[in-house]
Order: sequence, then C-alpha cells, then structure tokens
Amino acid sequence: MAAPSFMFSTLLLLQLLFALLPHHRTLISAADGNWQLLIDFGPSNLSLPNGKCRNDSTDTALQVDCTAHSVDAIMPDGNLFQTGGFNDSERRVRVFSPCRMCDWNEIPNGLAVKRWYASNHILPDGRQIIVGSQGQFNYEFIPKNIVANKINLPFLSETNEKGIENNLYPFVFLNIDGNLFIFANNRAILFDYVNNIAVKKYPMILGGEPRSYPRTGSAVLLPLKNLKDSAIEAEVLVCGGAPKRSYLQSLKGIFMAALDTCARIKITDLNLEWVIETMPLARVMGDMILLPNGNVLLINSAGSGTAGWEQSRDPVLSPVLYRPDNNIRSRFKVQNPTTIPRIYHSTAALLRDRRVLVGGSNPHEFYNFTGIPFPTELSLEAFSPAYLDTKFDNLRSTIIAPKSMSGIRYRKKYTIQVAINSNK
Repeated sequence: MAAPSFMFSTLLLLQLLFALLPHHRTLISAADGNWQLLIDFGPSNLSLPNGKCRNDSTDTALQVDCTAHSVDAIMPDGNLFQTGGFNDSERRVRVFSPCRMCDWNEIPNGLAVKRWYASNHILPDGRQIIVGSQGQFNYEFIPKNIVANKINLPFLSETNEKGIENNLYPFVFLNIDGNLFIFANNRAILFDYVNNIAVKKYPMILGGEPRSYPRTGSAVLLPLKNLKDSAIEAEVLVCGGAPKRSYLQSLKGIFMAALDTCARIKITDLNLEWVIETMPLARVMGDMILLPNGNVLLINSAGSGTAGWEQSRDPVLSPVLYRPDNNIRSRFKVQNPTTIPRIYHSTAALLRDRRVLVGGSNPHEFYNFTGIPFPTELSLEAFSPAYLDTKFDNLRSTIIAPKSMSGIRYRKKYTIQVAINSNK
C-alpha cells in the first residue's frame, strides 16, 4: 500500500472507471480467487485530458507536467481531498467536486506545515485529521477550525528514529469511544484529539521490529462484531514490515527478508496484549483490504528490503486471505498468484462489485519501463475473491430498488430493496 510519494496510488476516479470496463483477459481462475487484466495503459504516462498541463516555474522537479498523479480522500459531502506531497506541493490542498464540468481547485497554503508521508483520517464531524509527516511531529485539521492549526504530538517524536524515521504514514483508526488509535514504528496510543491527550498507551509489539515507513507494514481495524453488547470490542491487525537493520542494509544493496508476522490487539481491552501470528508469506509494502464477508485480503508487497527507490526485491505475487474468526492456527490461506509484481507505489482498493482493484508499482525515482527487473507498472488488474464464484450465486443478493443509482445524493435517506434467490 503503498505510499501516498504514492505516485500511482490513487488516480481513484480513473481507476474505478477502468475497473468497470469489461474484463479483457482472465489470467487465473480457481477456487482461491481469480485475476483479470483490466486495462494496460502501454508505455506512456497517463495524460491529462484535452492537452491540459500544469505549468509551475517554481517547481524544481518538473515545471511542465501533463500527467496525472494524486492521492485522494473522500469527504462526507462527496468531495475528494488531496493533501501535501513533495517539493512545492508540501503545503498544498487540492479539492475536487465531482460533476460533469468540475476541475481541481488548488489551495497553495492549505496546510499549516509541510506534509510528506502523512496520514489522513475522516472524523465524525466531517473534518479530516492529518497526522505526522517527514520532520513533523504534530497534526492538523482540514478544514481548519483554529488559527494555530499545527498541534504537537509528542508520540511522533518518541517513535522517530534519527536518520531512519520508521514512523511515517502512521496507522490511524477511529475507536468506538471517538478517540483515535495511532500506531507508529512498533507501538501505539489512544489519542483524544479534542483535548490533545494520549488517554492510553499500548505496549510495544513483541520483538520491537518496526512496521511503519520505510519498513512499511500494513494495518486494518477488524470488523466490529458485538454491536448490541454494552461493551463493544474493537481489534486492530498489523501485518508485515521489515527488520530494524533492513533500511540501512538496503542502501548498500543488501536486502533483508521482510517480517512474516502479524500482531493483533483488542484496543478496547483493559489488559492490553499483542497476539503474534505467523503469515505464510513475509511481506513489506503490502496492502490490506477488508472484504465484504469480514475477511482481510493481504495483497501486493516485496519479500525483502524496504520502501524506497531500488530498495526492495522478491515481489510477493500471491495474496493471502486472513479469516479473523477462525482458530488462530487456521486463519491464513494463500490465494492464486498474479504475474505482475506490485511493490513500491502499488495500491489496492475494494470496488462496489466486490472485486479488488490492484494497480501501480514504481521502485524508481522516475518512470522507467525497460531494461530493468521491475519496470514502472501502469496496468490495472482486478482480483476476484472466492466469494464471487458462481457456486455462491444463490446466496448473493440483488438490488431490486431503486432501479437507478443516478439520483442518489449525499445526506439523503433511501430505502433499498434486495432479493436473494435461494432456489438457483
């Protein structure tokens, strides 16, 4: 998963559009999921429409840019927000309102400080909190609600390793009590962002190996199960990463094996303890997707090295299914492999038809397509989990009404009718 650097991570609207095109080629089909190559952009960058280009004489990297790159978060009102980036984009906020003739609106100083390798999370009141960044041990909100919008977060200073960091792209999840679970490096806090107080400190993961960029692991908040109980439980799963020495070793061309463990914790418990599980395949820079049936898909990644330019090897081609409700010794199941390596700057997203859209991969400082083991990858694939097999058609619901989704609007209530034909 890659990250936002995320040169290819979203292009979200375009990816969704292409994902809805007819399948072009089935690569593998079996009981453990199948792959389709959706579209291959060929040996060129993704050009902006109608010959449009971005002209910026102050940009020290590329003054005229006619291609698309972005990382987006969807706000409750349907607008797309992209924050921060590299170089002259570090304080910029870009907003896109989806409509036929709309375009991006760029706010040059929309952020209080420079944000590169930060994490965004939607809050219950509709704002976003932006946590961390390279050299920034603080957080802020958009839209801004106070003049002094940069607020210190000592936890980020405590988890920072000088010269290596290991706490970028912190994992951020909203807990059931309204506080934020923030994980960086190898440990976490429960954070009251309203009062700027860490209300709980979680123990270090056993072994102390880092799980944050550039030793990039991945994480999910597992589905909440006991919603009717008086004390709802919430669990976080953190998987993969790389050993402590791996970053410096990768700069020397030595690629250490990625971590093969996951750590799981009930963040609502009084007795806090990480439970360690062993994955069938080691992963660094993987993506984790919550599937509609409550399982977790671990996809993409490298088997050795770390995130960064030319700093990883051994692409992991097979996804792994994690079934959180199974016995601890039977939770992982290896799925059918792809043929396309997806390492640094790769991404995955769940589509509304329940497939998983997979794209990206660029371990090079610039676009590089030829004469190298892992070229810049501009293709898109879809992975169909086993629940989409035809043998489950009789269990699949069909939306009867409304007949069209075109009239659906934000902040409106709708009645949706579904049918299940169990006689198929």
